[in-house]
Amino acid sequence: YYFKKQLMFMLLGFAAMYVAYRIDYHVWHKLAFPVFICASLLVFALIPFGSEANGATRWIKVGFIQFQPSELAKILLIIFFAKFLMEHEEDINDKFTLLKYAVLAGIPLVLILIEPNLSTTICTALMICLMIYVAGLSYKFIGTVLVILIPVAVIFLSIVVQPDQKLLKDYQQKRILAFIEPEKYESDEAYQQKNSVMAIGSGQLTGKGLDNNTTTSVKNGNFILEPQTDFIFAIIGEELGFVGGCIIIALLLLIVIQCILVGIRSQDLAGRIICCGVGGLIGIQSFINIGVATKILPNTGVPLPFVSYGLTSLVSLYIGIGLVLNVGLQPKKYQ
Repeated sequence: YYFKKQLMFMLLGFAAMYVAYRIDYHVWHKLAFPVFICASLLVFALIPFGSEANGATRWIKVGFIQFQPSELAKILLIIFFAKFLMEHEEDINDKFTLLKYAVLAGIPLVLILIEPNLSTTICTALMICLMIYVAGLSYKFIGTVLVILIPVAVIFLSIVVQPDQKLLKDYQQKRILAFIEPEKYESDEAYQQKNSVMAIGSGQLTGKGLDNNTTTSVKNGNFILEPQTDFIFAIIGEELGFVGGCIIIALLLLIVIQCILVGIRSQDLAGRIICCGVGGLIGIQSFINIGVATKILPNTGVPLPFVSYGLTSLVSLYIGIGLVLNVGLQPKKYQ
């Protein structure tokens, strides 16, 4: 069932990638603000039209297809902020420019946060921070922000683990507590991560075999919810072993490196930011997904790029790669 649908999504993704590849990314400069409005409206549409599942409203159902607006919004935000940062290349460290950037970034981030979707909010925020860093943000400003953020993060964490805290949803708090005290929550919130780590370890060097019928496997025994999405790396580790897991990580790393290399060769700052934004998004999502599956990070739902099942994530990432390919095409075109 999942294979057939994913194959259809992949073919649709290839078509979307080809369209993005054929359109000069400079064309998007003229449409930058409408693209930003579109990204914000897509996420805002979840409030009146969203479909709730597991306590979160993250999807819009259109017939038999579930669409996740925040995944496409990430790519649209890369396009918009590439144009914005190129226009402000000379005054990127100006206080007014930084304030505008923070306000514009805050609009979609707040809309994603109230879904609620904390993991996607963090992922998108890191991507936005990476893009302004590539644009030339001063290390002095970065240092100042870190000096403020680190104590704030410590205070935030100390508050959210308290019994009567109001900053996070109950399920979000439990995931953090399960990460801090896994033994206490091993039959509840820490159950999936515990089984995920066991599954990866059970694959040993070469795994139990792709799509095996072993009843004790996490997939066949239903020991992990949604093994085709958030915990797909547990299936990779179990069925393909350490070797298969390393191959997947290496392939994702190669994609990120290639995005950076194309960006370095770009003819302008906008192209460089698009490439680093797409590469950064793939790298950040990969790190979070694999970190959750291996219990390095608290349990949170982020798809593994190009591997996890899902229409919006897969097609959006293919569009992002199409943009990177177009940036790589431009130097040849203008020589």
